[in-house]
Amino acid sequence: MAKDYDLVILGGGTGGYVAAIRAAQLGLQVAVVEKEKLGGTCLHRGCIPSKALLRSAEVFRQTQEANAYGIETENTTLNFSKVQERKNNIVNKLHQGVLSLMKKGKIDIYEGYGRILGPSIFSPIPGTISIEHDNGDENTMLVPKNVLIATGSKPKSLPGLEIDGSYVMTSDGALEMETLPASMLIIGAGVIGIEWASMLADLGVKVTVLEYLDQILPTEDESIAKEVEKLLIKKGITFVKGAKVLGETIQKKEQVAIDAEVDGVKTSFTAEKLLVSVGREANTVNIGVENTDIVLEKGYIQANKFYQTKEPHIYAIGDVIGGMQLAHVASREGVIAVEHMANEKPYPIEYHNVPTCIYSNPEVASIGFTEKEALDKGFDIKVGKFSFQAIGKALVYGETEGFVKIITDKNSDDLLGIHMVGPHVTELISEAGIAKVLDATAWEITQSIHPHPSLSEIIGEAALAVEGKQIHG
Repeated sequence: MAKDYDLVILGGGTGGYVAAIRAAQLGLQVAVVEKEKLGGTCLHRGCIPSKALLRSAEVFRQTQEANAYGIETENTTLNFSKVQERKNNIVNKLHQGVLSLMKKGKIDIYEGYGRILGPSIFSPIPGTISIEHDNGDENTMLVPKNVLIATGSKPKSLPGLEIDGSYVMTSDGALEMETLPASMLIIGAGVIGIEWASMLADLGVKVTVLEYLDQILPTEDESIAKEVEKLLIKKGITFVKGAKVLGETIQKKEQVAIDAEVDGVKTSFTAEKLLVSVGREANTVNIGVENTDIVLEKGYIQANKFYQTKEPHIYAIGDVIGGMQLAHVASREGVIAVEHMANEKPYPIEYHNVPTCIYSNPEVASIGFTEKEALDKGFDIKVGKFSFQAIGKALVYGETEGFVKIITDKNSDDLLGIHMVGPHVTELISEAGIAKVLDATAWEITQSIHPHPSLSEIIGEAALAVEGKQIHG
């Protein structure tokens, strides 16, 4: 017997469960179908566990540097099993919190693999959800008025590189390592690759990063990427850019060996383990898209600004639609989608106003256009830049590397982009986010009095620097 719902959500990751909560608040009867654990990649294999490991790496590094602060420590050691235990405890606590939120919202949870059916005895239009259960029970049928696809993504690999979880792994497998390798090759210098490189280097692993392009962090402002590369080289990380990895050359015997073409020359690289970090691909296979009129482009579901697909009653959000593959973006997309279903007239996302963060050491945060993007779009720009070296609180922290860069339109004074690299900038970026949403100018930022001493003073100084009026630099 089929059960009726106002909304069935395929996928209980960050976007899916946030959408479910908002839908329940709006009075909809909601079900979530999830084949693993609620919380999805972000909670179990991404944002939270990786940041827990990064925090342990940060504490280990700071402890080793404690003498500089007048604190004498000897024989500092790393117990990686306890690092992993702490990570798992954080994930488990948050998972229980998500389950409590589902119970509070009276949201039904179905464990199993959900697929969208075409027109059938249950409904004359596509959208009935058939749930396949691992225990062999007969499939459960759900008949919703609306469907929300939030099935997320999975790590990509490269031709010839089989992910075995032992020698060759993605970030999913790396999070479950029981012991640290002495050395690690990382293919890809995007966000995930750089966070892992920073973390592993701080934990004492010898890291080599192979990047196909001529810039690490290719989506970041060029000046930010150069600063990050410089500071990570100081940690002992080796970067090889312009490297075309030849997956078919891989050899695994006690160590991993692989060749790459660098400037036309074939070069061999070896390490104990290899981490493949070359992006993610949408989970659209075997979810029943072929039973609908939903359009796929390059593997991603196409949706409008309210996340409706070509089937108006079927919506899609998050990594499965491409775009900014970020947990906070998926959450907002989910809220907008369910509010649109409920005729709440939500505001669409302006994606150039979405902040992005990289939790390496140094941290990186940005919003808006890079300098190159602004110039390519034809803007006549002014740039203000200010270093953490002149910020008192940064000296107190002992972290003075990095800077804040503000890009404005010379004609209108509008903020075009704000880019940060340095201590705790993933917390500082929210001020820039508010400024962008409110369409502030750099001058308006200068009129906000920043407390002293604080790291946030750098934003005011960078805003002053747009007109060459910075005080301390």
